Amino acid sequence: MLNQVHIRNYVLIDRLDIQFREGFSVMTGETGAGKSIILGALNLLLGGRADSRTIRQGADKCTIEGTFAIAGYGLEQFFSDNGLDYDPNETIMRRELSASGKSRAFINDTPVTLTQLRDLGCHLIDIHSQHQNLALGTQPFQLDVVDTIAANSKVKTEYVQSFAKWSELKTRLARLKAEFDSDNTDREYLEFQLEGLESARLVSGEQEELEQEADILSHAEEIKQELFTAAQILSGDESGCITKLRSALQYFRSAQKKYPQAQELADRLDSCLIELKDIAETADNAQEEINYDPARLEQVNERLDLIYSLLKKHKKESIAQLLELAGNIRTRLDRSSSYEFEIEQLTIQTESARVEMEKKASGLTQTRKKASDTIIRDIKELLAPLGIPNVKFSIEIQPSTIYDRNGHDDIRFMFSANRSVPMQEISQVASGGEIARVMLCIKSLMAGARALPTIIFDEIDTGVSGAVAERMAMLMKQMSDGNRQVLAITHLPQIAAIGQTHYKVFKTDDQDATHTRIAVLEDDDRIREIAGMMSGSTLTQAALDNAKALIENNGR
Repeated sequence: MLNQVHIRNYVLIDRLDIQFREGFSVMTGETGAGKSIILGALNLLLGGRADSRTIRQGADKCTIEGTFAIAGYGLEQFFSDNGLDYDPNETIMRRELSASGKSRAFINDTPVTLTQLRDLGCHLIDIHSQHQNLALGTQPFQLDVVDTIAANSKVKTEYVQSFAKWSELKTRLARLKAEFDSDNTDREYLEFQLEGLESARLVSGEQEELEQEADILSHAEEIKQELFTAAQILSGDESGCITKLRSALQYFRSAQKKYPQAQELADRLDSCLIELKDIAETADNAQEEINYDPARLEQVNERLDLIYSLLKKHKKESIAQLLELAGNIRTRLDRSSSYEFEIEQLTIQTESARVEMEKKASGLTQTRKKASDTIIRDIKELLAPLGIPNVKFSIEIQPSTIYDRNGHDDIRFMFSANRSVPMQEISQVASGGEIARVMLCIKSLMAGARALPTIIFDEIDTGVSGAVAERMAMLMKQMSDGNRQVLAITHLPQIAAIGQTHYKVFKTDDQDATHTRIAVLEDDDRIREIAGMMSGSTLTQAALDNAKALIENNGR
């Protein structure tokens, strides 16, 4: 149940605190007084779209906070699943909107997402505005009505699960068939590609080795001469540096007899001579082995040309990538032989899932048909006293052309307000006042089926007046039985007189701004408000007497 709402800096509201009571309440006020502003603030609290332009001029942010008593509505799991503190007697929802456009939401002072705020809000308040009457003619709304009365959430969940399984298998099967068709279409091309790659007998790393060999063969004479010259410099008979270093070593050996420290120099030079001798021999052997071989160079270049051609053709950068491509092609070709078996097995699974889904859909349809009989009977009973005594109403449930998450049903609400007029879809034949009355009856049935603490009707009385309006008010009052709040925003005195609590919204002006205010009317104030709704700005004694009688006749 909604206990309190605190609104700060929202449109014309600088500060507004509303205490809500149990039972059936009404809210009245002149057009433009701010009833829709209060409703907008509640929508924002429940996770509605935020707009920084709704912040009161001159303020940095607006805040809407609601306090709820939620014991007995089975919401413990929601708080547990979302890691929130559960307080059945005082649950606080808060929404803040800054001038920069940033929006924040809180449940019991814990920051939450807008989705979490909406999820909780839809279990606490149902706001029915005039434009929602148009939803009466839509398939989603009609399905929701029937499913709510059917209380078939368990059956529907089982169907949705089976539908999801069938859809997933069907998608996999279609993808597998497409791959099979594609591979079959491309088989000759794939085989041609693989043959070209395999016939090349590629070896990982050979490109780098061949490029190095080609470079050596192309400069063989230069390399041979350079290695020979270097070897001669090192080991030439008389002019080579090794010969001279050997002489230096002899001098070090001779010196060490008189100068012991020279031994270290001799040993170090001896080591250098061993290394230099090895370098000279290696260089000499290398130049002996290097020979210009035109035939081998041609072979190497031909092999490299083949490799470069394959790299360009397949848009790859290395032999490793070409080998990987060949492996992938080979896998695709090998797999084609197993496609038929996989397709056969997946077809069996898909068909089994389809049969199961259709069975679940049929069960869902049966719950809807059973609930429809109840809805038709109750709607007729409720509409007769609301000024449609000859109402004809039915719910047509036909198989849909497809299966979707809602099942396999096309639902249509059929309506006629007159005996002599055949039924048609309700959106095509019902007047605004008739739709309002049908919607009120439907909300009454749904309220009984759902554990919803608070329902707000925003001028659901459009298109009605007099005794019919009074009966609509009585129906809303009945809806408030059983620990449920019902609030009706109305311009009709017949409805206002039946409210157990009467709120009036009005505007005040000061030097700086206009402010929206709200007050609970009691006794004479309430009589004058309802009299004004009857006679306008000039209050006559007759209007006051009629207002007083209207209130007294309705138990106030």
